Amino acid sequence: MSNLNIDAAKANTFDVIVIGSGISGGWAAKEFTEKGFKTLVLERGRDVQHIKDYPTTNKFPYEFEHLGEPALAIKKENPIVSRCYAFKEDAMHFMVKDKEHPYIQEKPFDWIRGYQVGGKSLLWARQTQRWSDFDFEGPARDDFAVDWPIRYKDIAPWYSYVEKFAGIAGHRDGLAELPDGEFLPGFPLNAAEDYFKGVIKNKYPARHVISARCAHLSKPNQIHLDQGRAKCQNRILCQRGCPFGGYFSSNASTLPWAAKTGNLTLRPFSVVESVIYDDAKGKVTGVRVADTNTKEVTEYYARIVFINAGALNTNLILLNSKSKRFPRGLGNDSGVLGKYVAFHNYSARINAEYDGLKQYATDGRNPAGGGYIPRFRNLLKQEMNFKRGYAAGIYGSRYMERDRSGIGGSLKDNLLHGKLSPWIIGSHMMGETIPKESNFVSLSVSEKDAWGVPLLNISVAYDENDALMKADYIGQMTEMFTEAGFKNITPNVSSQSPGLDIHEMGGARMGRDPKTSVLNEWNQLHTCPNVFVTDGACMTSTSTQNPSLTYMAFTARSVDYAVKAMNRGEI
Repeated sequence: MSNLNIDAAKANTFDVIVIGSGISGGWAAKEFTEKGFKTLVLERGRDVQHIKDYPTTNKFPYEFEHLGEPALAIKKENPIVSRCYAFKEDAMHFMVKDKEHPYIQEKPFDWIRGYQVGGKSLLWARQTQRWSDFDFEGPARDDFAVDWPIRYKDIAPWYSYVEKFAGIAGHRDGLAELPDGEFLPGFPLNAAEDYFKGVIKNKYPARHVISARCAHLSKPNQIHLDQGRAKCQNRILCQRGCPFGGYFSSNASTLPWAAKTGNLTLRPFSVVESVIYDDAKGKVTGVRVADTNTKEVTEYYARIVFINAGALNTNLILLNSKSKRFPRGLGNDSGVLGKYVAFHNYSARINAEYDGLKQYATDGRNPAGGGYIPRFRNLLKQEMNFKRGYAAGIYGSRYMERDRSGIGGSLKDNLLHGKLSPWIIGSHMMGETIPKESNFVSLSVSEKDAWGVPLLNISVAYDENDALMKADYIGQMTEMFTEAGFKNITPNVSSQSPGLDIHEMGGARMGRDPKTSVLNEWNQLHTCPNVFVTDGACMTSTSTQNPSLTYMAFTARSVDYAVKAMNRGEI
């Protein structure tokens, strides 16, 4: 090798490479750089710097050309992403358009992505619930997927670790199925939500309505002020990027923290084509990257690679990382890579009205979004005609009804003198789906994207278990709403495709046996110990909780293990 090539290789060599800068990638960057490791973070999208690159964050509604709605032409050009609730004028610049990175839908699937520094941590719903042993023991107890190689006691200290840094608002509810965390003061339920909580407590003692737990700084601690973040202002404009850092994102928190160490190199516009496996050395030595804009290919090298590209993109990278040793994809001796993909079922909602509590109205905004009903079906034992269960959101509000009839002075008078509506009560389902071999992703054998990477083929669908669970949710919420005296109860069962929940998981699942799983208990490839996966691809099952907090905890735990293994000379 010439001196020029040697120098180039040295310039492209780091201690650690992290693929992806979202929720889990940001945590990997923070943890490694804090511990003194020179870390390269690769992001396929553009750079988004905190505050500077939030162009809509302080706009008033009238400043948007179409009052917040995307233009009709944009919707027609983007039928997939425009189905997402967040695809509005104030945030659609943070979302991948349909033609920017196409994929193949063997079965209908709405793949919602955010390609920029920070990823979807700018757009997430910020709901944060811990798992319990009801979740980690679920596959073994109920005979699906494979047994998780860890239990709650293994991850509990890491939940605490990331909660303290991220800032989680919540109440100590004392529920075994939803363990308490390191909470900042929780946001209160409003009058209607609290009334419903009381009804459920009296009528259904095994069910619980709690204030939703969320990654918002209700009362910042010093560690949050040290990050440059401030108290949440309850603006509920979070999807635009928060200039106060009131909610947790990679952009406001982990990435700036990593940058302060001097050990971070952040490279946006970097599409990872594959991970490089050296057959002679018997390990991964780096990654192959195509520049997003120029398509120029560069190789980067490191002792350790963390793949945090988002669940399905992580599967894509692993499947495309082929070598003599791994002809079916990196670490895929078992043949299960890309299989047993699962997600959350958000396809059922229910609404109602309540004529009581007219002495109360909603004033201000609640960033937590209202209340949360933890899973109660099949919790202690299998008791229903479906496996597992669902959680539910619950929220109530009143709005000003205004008569828009009339003209001139009478119209003005009608608009000025509205009256409060009845309480509008709503709920949405958050159902666990069962990982199945028939739900998988694979690489196209004939079609490639603009960077020469095979298109991802997605074959994921609902099943009978999902339908039975959805029917039970509608039935139980209707019963509980009726007990509460709510009227005009209206179920809404959506025909939406999987994917709009934006919680895809699995494909590179954790497990005890290398013959049936891709990762071990440390999120480490069974057959390639210097590669780790700590995003949604690692999930053995989905449970019902929003998954991001668990990804953060997995990441911090895995980095700690990787560093100790490196210090012992094992990696």
